[in-house]
Amino acid sequence: MESFNQSDRQIAHWLTVVAILIFCMVILGGVTRLTGSGLSMVHWEPIMGIVPPLSDNEWQETFEKYKQFPEYQKINRGMSLSEFKGIFAFEYAHRVLGRIIGLAFLLPFLYFLVRKRIRRPMVPRLVIMFILGGLQGLLGWYMVKSGLVDKPNVSQYRLAAHFTAAILIYSYILWTAWSLYAPTPRNSWAPGVDKLRRMTRWLTAFIIVMIISGAFVAGTHAGGLHKTFPDMSGHLFPPGLFSISPFYLNFFDNPTTIQFTHRLIAYAVIIFICFVWYKAKNYTLTPATRNAFHLLLIMMIVQVTLGISTLLSVPEVPVRAGVIIQLAAAHQAGALLLLTAALNVNHKLRSSGGFS
Repeated sequence: MESFNQSDRQIAHWLTVVAILIFCMVILGGVTRLTGSGLSMVHWEPIMGIVPPLSDNEWQETFEKYKQFPEYQKINRGMSLSEFKGIFAFEYAHRVLGRIIGLAFLLPFLYFLVRKRIRRPMVPRLVIMFILGGLQGLLGWYMVKSGLVDKPNVSQYRLAAHFTAAILIYSYILWTAWSLYAPTPRNSWAPGVDKLRRMTRWLTAFIIVMIISGAFVAGTHAGGLHKTFPDMSGHLFPPGLFSISPFYLNFFDNPTTIQFTHRLIAYAVIIFICFVWYKAKNYTLTPATRNAFHLLLIMMIVQVTLGISTLLSVPEVPVRAGVIIQLAAAHQAGALLLLTAALNVNHKLRSSGGFS
């Protein structure tokens, strides 16, 4: 048993590192999108794609392939080879990091498996994680392909699916690691704690919905449409809010509605977090759990500040570099950290030990 306990901790360390790498992958993916680099690699080579162009001839050949696709023809016509190398670097780094994550998961997994260091109930979980990671790579290429056909923009539906899958895989791995670090919950005895658990689960679901909404904002470039707060270009209900028919498509294809909805969801999350934090004061909780609620509230304040700052800093003429990219990337990182804080609260309040 002691040997397994020691192995559990080592596996938890390993999964935590993988989760951190996925966090970095999500942020790098956001920067890749913000710099307009995501469509610079027009072919998907899972194995040989690790080797970038090395000679001048290879670079020129890669550039010529890029010129055959809509992004160059409709947006970047006249781009120099040097400029192309700049956007290529971000997408190349993004894909290489994906391969590094795959190896960072597979090699330790095989080591622990061969050495019989993994508890039997854990094996299916780890296999599922690896399969999900592979499918995520396929989904990423499926997303990129949508921008290589007619319009030089990826589908917001595929972008949202790719981003959502990434945060769910991240959450799944992180939760498993935490369960190995702390297999025994400490708040099960607290009076009425089941009600608090239900509230925090619903809150986490709301945060995920908000993050998905943010992916649609990114996919439709809705963030730069109304650059004022708390109003939207001087309106409480901006013109064109529900101008698309059928009605439901406004929530996915209409940039004005998408930004409006994202703001409403954010307001709901803010109120919900404040409410849950206040309610938690009425429960007998461990200091660690109490601090988890405080951290959630603090992270919400940080994320709201980043969101408003990003919105107000959008320049009149969109740019692909500068502070707007830094703020937007920080806002995306803040969303993931807010979700992490919510998961932490849920984990502290979980009702059963082990891999609950």
